[in-house]
Amino acid sequence: MSGQSRPGPGGRTKSGKPRAGTGGYGKRRLEGKGPTPPAHLRPGHPAQRRAAAPAGKGQNADASGRPGRGETGRSGNRSRGSGGSARGSGGGPRGSGGGAEVVAGRNAVLESLRAGVPGVALHIGPRLDNDERLGEAVMLATDAGLPVVEAGRAELDRMTGNAVHQGIALRVRPYAYAHPDDLVARAAQAGEPALIVALDGVTDPRNLGAVARSVAAFGGHGVLVPARRSAGVTAGAWKASAGTLARVPVAQASNLAAALVGYQESGLFAVGLSAEGGTQISDSGLADGPLVLVVGSEGRGLSRLVAQRCDELARIAMPGPAESLNAGVAAGIALYEVARQRAPGS
Repeated sequence: MSGQSRPGPGGRTKSGKPRAGTGGYGKRRLEGKGPTPPAHLRPGHPAQRRAAAPAGKGQNADASGRPGRGETGRSGNRSRGSGGSARGSGGGPRGSGGGAEVVAGRNAVLESLRAGVPGVALHIGPRLDNDERLGEAVMLATDAGLPVVEAGRAELDRMTGNAVHQGIALRVRPYAYAHPDDLVARAAQAGEPALIVALDGVTDPRNLGAVARSVAAFGGHGVLVPARRSAGVTAGAWKASAGTLARVPVAQASNLAAALVGYQESGLFAVGLSAEGGTQISDSGLADGPLVLVVGSEGRGLSRLVAQRCDELARIAMPGPAESLNAGVAAGIALYEVARQRAPGS
């Protein structure tokens, strides 16, 4: 046909003009690019930027481990908000994995430094008021060889999960858990009958910290927790313990019921706290011997398998209308009764 050139190779006609409909790129360049990649692989997509961001950046987390929600006693092992702590970044040679924890707030940081809590760094905000607690915290951190780092408010908010940090935060190294047998060995080294508290299903790290304080106050030798579905030694636990976790070892067991059997084979008696107990803890005849005191979670109490492993189930006398006690409170009352019965002349 006259007036029209025949198309040639490469997407151009014989006259050299671009072939109509190709933009001059040819057939191969008109092929599709394949299926759309997932969001985290698309350059510039928010999901891709989050995936490429450093670990922990832009995320709030609380303890013992669970992003951005305060611990209520069953849902996790890290704390935030009113707990004043969150999981931060970094690590230390003492830990068993995971990032460093952050203790926030002037009183909490000062108590932790006084108790020798293993820290990574002390972070101080700019333009703070003249508070003697801040000066003492800086002095203690310097004496302990910890770096003192100036941090802006935004950085402190991110580091502490928007907790009330009052311009100061202490990064704490991940905790190195003891072996369950280490607690028995500690009692033997002290020449005392063993007194160990085992926590069954207690998921609030503040309860763990409170139990550690009671163990230290009443001459106990350590705390045993399950490795799963249990509170761990997080910043919330450090804060609640007021630093006593630096002196009271916490051991982890992969199976709590099996660990109780191991203790019983070593000569310890297992006494579980239960509202259905046949005797009161104040009247227990096992308190003056080697003992592991088993405390369950508030509301649920002891699990069936753990209760079956106990040599005795004992209750706390409560003349008031309360149906159950917080795990930390219950452990404190029971430890007091055990210490009273063990006292000379009792």
